[in-house]
Amino acid sequence: MERGSAGAGAATGAGSGTAVRHHGNRHGRSEAARMAVLEAADDLLVEKGFAGVTIEGIAAGAGVAKQTIYRWWNTKTDILLDAFLQDAAEAFIPADHGDLAADLRDHLGRLADFLAGSDAGAVFRALLGHAQHDPAFASVLRARYLDEQRGRDRLPLENAIARGELPAGLDLAFEVDRLVGPLYHRVLVTGDPVDRAFTDRLVDDFLRRPPHPPASAAGGGTP
Repeated sequence: MERGSAGAGAATGAGSGTAVRHHGNRHGRSEAARMAVLEAADDLLVEKGFAGVTIEGIAAGAGVAKQTIYRWWNTKTDILLDAFLQDAAEAFIPADHGDLAADLRDHLGRLADFLAGSDAGAVFRALLGHAQHDPAFASVLRARYLDEQRGRDRLPLENAIARGELPAGLDLAFEVDRLVGPLYHRVLVTGDPVDRAFTDRLVDDFLRRPPHPPASAAGGGTP
């Protein structure tokens, strides 16, 4: 799993139920084996790329039999997805600093570090590439990570609405796209840097421009 990843000291509750967990016997040997498999899959992907990840290689890296792996997962993609989900759950709960600007700078900076500068980010990019050729897996990835991450991305805005810093009824889906869309574009398309200078500029631009009206009012109302 991700070692020394961005935000590793954050709270770990969000999303932790998404990964399949096997608690094993009372000595915890099965859980230790499961974690070893996830770590080995992470390491192998970073070393050899998606095509170089095999069940045999994962088993060798984890020091377990292939039969042990097949008790919990059917494919290497299933293993990599669980490894990524666990890393994401450990990395993210957006902090509430009591100030929208501080919350957004912290959240976008940590998200950029996670996606572009960590082993878990490499796993995510590989999974997203695989999803382009596997519609069934794309649906699983969207349901198990992307939808949940959208909820985490909304949280700083929801906290700001509760504090009165942003208007109630804000089109949160649109505003989240404004904030994180350019970040994902750089990470997944252009490869341009997503350093703190870039994420802070996204926040500054968001704070300068008026928020988008609620979806129900976007087409204009009665004068």
